[in-house]
Amino acid sequence: METFRKHLPEYLMEAAELGLFLIAAGIFSCVFEYPGSPIHQAIPNGDLRRFLIGVVMGLTSITLIYSPWGKQSGAHMNPAVTLTFYRLGKVKRQDAIFYILFQCLGGLFGVSLAALLLGEVFTKAPVNYIVTVPRTSSWVVALLGELIIAFMMMTVLLTSNNKQLNRFTGLFAGFLVMLYVFFEAPLSGFGMNPARSLASALPAHIWTAFWLYVIVPPAGMFLASGVYQYLFGKRAVKCAKLHHDNHKRCIFRCDYNRHGKIDLSDSLPIPGE
Repeated sequence: METFRKHLPEYLMEAAELGLFLIAAGIFSCVFEYPGSPIHQAIPNGDLRRFLIGVVMGLTSITLIYSPWGKQSGAHMNPAVTLTFYRLGKVKRQDAIFYILFQCLGGLFGVSLAALLLGEVFTKAPVNYIVTVPRTSSWVVALLGELIIAFMMMTVLLTSNNKQLNRFTGLFAGFLVMLYVFFEAPLSGFGMNPARSLASALPAHIWTAFWLYVIVPPAGMFLASGVYQYLFGKRAVKCAKLHHDNHKRCIFRCDYNRHGKIDLSDSLPIPGE
């Protein structure tokens, strides 16, 4: 409870960040995909509409990562990201549990609010709560798609752990989101986030291949982080924040002190050492 009290601001920030992301996803999905929308009617090309959705969702991700909340909480917004940093020894167990809980609650709140504001435009087909289900006849294709995008997303370790590139991590992550919406969404619906998939599946009562969206994203990110450590060493991951080049407090087991220098004295033991 002491940890909960001290770190509650970060937990609430994580909830708000994913909630805002899903509200934006719901609004822009309706704007571009609802047949009665003037923008949908003005842009008959489905690929172009999906590209534009990717652009606005990428910009939404960037905005959240560089927001004051994102700078303080680390902008995980995803249980798979939190679990990966927990596995890497950067997040304490209590924080990992509460991060995941609040991410799920924030996602559910965001989808519920979108449903309240947009009504059947959001809850009925084709938007249908922006639920994530395989978009192809084979769930294997969706599985591979989710695995690849989760693996690629965790390559943000290449920038987040580089002192010169750290401040660009949010741009890199947002660019990946844009690519995923355009290229991968037609395969799996672009989940990559168990809390995000749960937030849509629960009110929609659609659980098609839901296990895939829970198991595969952490597996892909674990794999990517393992490759990163193999290439650069077990101490190569410095912090669980996507953007550390700021003056916000850091609740993680962080190898950066407030001046941006490396300080290994407070690092958690790395599993296996």
